[in-house]
Amino acid sequence: MKSIRYRLLIATAAVLLGSAIAKSQTAEEAPPPPPMHGHEFGMEGEGRMMGFFARSLNLTDEQKSQMKSILQKEHPTIKPLVQQQRQIDGQLRQYVEGTYDEAKVRALAVQKAQVETELTVAHTRVHNELYQVLTADQRTQLKEMEAKHEARMQQHMHDAPPPPAED
Repeated sequence: MKSIRYRLLIATAAVLLGSAIAKSQTAEEAPPPPPMHGHEFGMEGEGRMMGFFARSLNLTDEQKSQMKSILQKEHPTIKPLVQQQRQIDGQLRQYVEGTYDEAKVRALAVQKAQVETELTVAHTRVHNELYQVLTADQRTQLKEMEAKHEARMQQHMHDAPPPPAED
């Protein structure tokens, strides 16, 4: 379970890093790539988070350019998967709000799992490509940032109130 959360954290960090790099380009350059992934893109805070990664890692203009190219290259692969995932979620919602049909829900769950697998593979590939652009010092710095984030998440989980007791 920890491995999946760690991979998801890394993939999210990579996508956020890439988006910040794209947003950090000046107006005279090509526009940033369209959003790549579901709900966490297109929100105001996303640009600030990406800017944070770009500033924290002190990326060069060349690194920003390389990362922007990677994100633009991968966008056509990821966008249809995200759209597929949203479509499946919409179909599942009808069984929450309407008549429940377990066989259909199971079939949709299998489809969703396949799409999520492809998204995980794509996000991990993008993260790896972005990671390869970093210098050894930047990689160390990113690992430290991820470790601090993981520690904060663990502390948050530890401080969370226990679930209510069922009668």
